[in-house]
Amino acid sequence: MTLFELIGLLRKHLALLFILPVLTGAIAFAYASTLPNEYNTTTTMYVLSRNNDLEQEAASPSSGAVTPQELSFSSMLTGDVETIINSVRVKENVAARLGLSNLGGYQFAVARGASSRVISLTISGRDPEMCATIANAVVEEANSIASQIMQIQAINVIDVAKIPTNPSGPNRQRYIMIGAAAGLFAAIAIIIVRDLLDTRVRNGKEAEEIIGVPVVGHYPEFD
Repeated sequence: MTLFELIGLLRKHLALLFILPVLTGAIAFAYASTLPNEYNTTTTMYVLSRNNDLEQEAASPSSGAVTPQELSFSSMLTGDVETIINSVRVKENVAARLGLSNLGGYQFAVARGASSRVISLTISGRDPEMCATIANAVVEEANSIASQIMQIQAINVIDVAKIPTNPSGPNRQRYIMIGAAAGLFAAIAIIIVRDLLDTRVRNGKEAEEIIGVPVVGHYPEFD
């Protein structure tokens, strides 16, 4: 089947090509409408070291430029704080403080720059108010633990997590687009398969292709 033949075949079944994607898109929309809204909120913090002498020695005395030693020290410091934020101890303590059995219904995402002491923590979940409460509580708990076991003076909050007003997900438009695309591909597949299974000879050209000889005449159809 050539491309032109395929296009001609599809043009004969425009109704199916329209109805099936609309139907599957509507089903996807109905399914997406039943999904609960997801919210996320972010807090950012800056890690302040107690060991200031080490940093001063690592910095260049002449130009004040940041040296590789200082960059390495900052990276290790923020990496350790990131590990503490993701630790089971912090999550269990926060859950106990908030009266929750666990934080399993909430997702944690911690990000930091390669040479920066700024850390961002994003909490995602279905309860917008609880997301903000958990995010701020995690920072407080991580600050307490880090001050005890590391050379950390404080984890200073830059942006406090706020209660999100608009949901971040699910992406219902994506569900609809995927559903409609699936319906379109299914309609094309149905049309092609039906055509391949149809063994009837519908015109002289098809007869020539089957028997391998040219058609020299046609008999009229009589009632």
